[in-house]
Amino acid sequence: MTPTPQIDHYRRFLHEQRGLVFEDYASLWGWSVTELDAFWRSIWDHFDLRSATPFEAALNEERMPGAVWFRGATLNIASQALRHTDAAEAAGHPAIVHADEAMLARGELGELRWPELRRQVGALAASLHELGVRRGDRVVAYLPNVPETAVAFLAVASLGAVWSVCSPDMGPVAVLDRFRQIEPKVLIAADGVRYAGQDIDRRAMLAQLLAELPTVGDVVLLGKLDPHADPASLARHADAGKGARRAHRWTDLIAHARMREPEPVPFDHPLWIVYSSGTTGLPKPIVHGHGGVLLEMLKGSIHNNVGATVDTGDRFHWYSSTGWIMWNCQVGALMGGTTICLFDGSPAGPKDAPDWSTLWRFAALSGATFFGAGAAFYASCLKAGVTPMSHGDLSRLRAIGSTGSPLADESYDWIWANCPRPGGEPIWICIISGGTDFAGAFLTGLITEPLVRGQMQVRSLGAAVHAFSEADAQGQGHPLIDEVGELVCTRPMPSMPLYFWGDRDHERYLSSYFDMYRGPHGEGIWRHGDWLRITPTGGGIIYGRSDATINRHGIRMGTAELYRAVETHEEVLDSLVVDLEYLGRPSCLLLFVQLRDGVTLDAALQQRLRESIKKALSARHVPDEIHQVEAIPRTLSGKKMELPIKKLLLGAAAEQVMKRDAMANADAVAWYQAFAMGRG
Repeated sequence: MTPTPQIDHYRRFLHEQRGLVFEDYASLWGWSVTELDAFWRSIWDHFDLRSATPFEAALNEERMPGAVWFRGATLNIASQALRHTDAAEAAGHPAIVHADEAMLARGELGELRWPELRRQVGALAASLHELGVRRGDRVVAYLPNVPETAVAFLAVASLGAVWSVCSPDMGPVAVLDRFRQIEPKVLIAADGVRYAGQDIDRRAMLAQLLAELPTVGDVVLLGKLDPHADPASLARHADAGKGARRAHRWTDLIAHARMREPEPVPFDHPLWIVYSSGTTGLPKPIVHGHGGVLLEMLKGSIHNNVGATVDTGDRFHWYSSTGWIMWNCQVGALMGGTTICLFDGSPAGPKDAPDWSTLWRFAALSGATFFGAGAAFYASCLKAGVTPMSHGDLSRLRAIGSTGSPLADESYDWIWANCPRPGGEPIWICIISGGTDFAGAFLTGLITEPLVRGQMQVRSLGAAVHAFSEADAQGQGHPLIDEVGELVCTRPMPSMPLYFWGDRDHERYLSSYFDMYRGPHGEGIWRHGDWLRITPTGGGIIYGRSDATINRHGIRMGTAELYRAVETHEEVLDSLVVDLEYLGRPSCLLLFVQLRDGVTLDAALQQRLRESIKKALSARHVPDEIHQVEAIPRTLSGKKMELPIKKLLLGAAAEQVMKRDAMANADAVAWYQAFAMGRG
């Protein structure tokens, strides 16, 4: 029997509790972005959220940025997750099911049951508190996609401390660019990971990180490669100019004799710090609050059609590294009482024998009902000729999620041809587009609405999203239908950033989202940086980034980080990278390098550049092609002209995307014009 769609449960709540009836989704969405206070209070009440203190309204002060939500309310996101413990355990549902590469090879599935999750979270919180962690302190992690990372996050959140995590596939430059900005007090890290069939020891890397993070007074070592790994070498005695640093075993900290309960914090208390891609410099440290993230995650479960497992039997999987916002969203499913399925390893199997059936075998083993991944994953499965249902029992699977880039039409057809047909119908494909910036989706799916290849079905509830025309002299645009424009959000949402860490006077925050458009009364309008077309039927099509951010294999990344890795080579004078995102086709990352006189871009230099990028950043940053050029186009102020060159290579005329009199070296454009023509 097919469970009742979550959107129907919500509609019934609105009818029975509010007396509201909407004839279609368009009218429901219109209400949700017009009556903001009523809508967000309905989400609070629908999910029976609880505040330790009274509050009067959902939206106390509307402005963007800086809206004030649920003033007076106090809560904790960890409490919301752990409140499901008794009911889920009584029904026999675990909190987390998981496997790594070795476990999957043995057909072994691990489980973390809700009572044990609650015990470990409480014990770790007590241990961290004894180490001196208090509200507002930053606790950072260098951990893979394993249950321990979810435990660490919930424990940190329960104390009112601020969480931040990087994935172990990120190199020292990328990690330090992030963590140094927020001055962490504690680092929780794994000794290494097993990825693509290889053990990757990260202990030397940890020593390098700690040498550059002087504020870390305690380091916690999780033994993933060696369960008996000794953290002693990571400790430091006080010496001249440096304080002492204590080292601890993870297993010791979660064995604490008592549990510390989550403490209520204000609705807008900082929860975590996530990061922008670092396109124009250091990654922006984006701070989100407990309440805003909680509401966005629960609202997202309506669109994803995922409910509490005790009611639906749902098990939610979205393949992600811990460095992608989809890790946060997957862990967010715990807030709704949903069992989550974590896989730690390569989606492509061993490096020397690629196997794109890996995640499908995990989906079968874990009993996933919702399977999500980046769009590039499905394209890779198609090219590899994978037939998911031949690799295990996928009969429980009833939804496929995709994000990160547009899903090609061929991928839709491949999914429908090769995945189960719940109730005899093609499986529902939930395509979302949103971002790290607000930990949610602007455009998303809805199981009750028609699904068209290449389109996201609907604009998300509570998200006043439009495609805007070019801004006029007053910074005003107007909504477009069936035309491509800038993706904007004209009304605030609770999960929008509180601020950027260390951003005095909010200068970086304002320039990141509010530098292009203003409302008719001067109010702020959020510009997201995507090209969007709203269809006449209310769907949405994303045409890629309207700025220079690279979105590759589902992971946002920035050009500035890559330049730092490339331009350390003495042969390289300058460089430029662009990501050619085509609708429905895989991205193509191009690196252009200007070399010293007499130096030629031979195979050896290309290999050194690729290895440097992979070592300092990650394998995802490695370009598809590297080309030698005479010069890198720059503006008069010295900025690299990434976006104009990207548009030029995507087919725009040079005179439409750049002004020669604003360039420091206008003659450099000729080479790129010829290059674009040569690519067809």
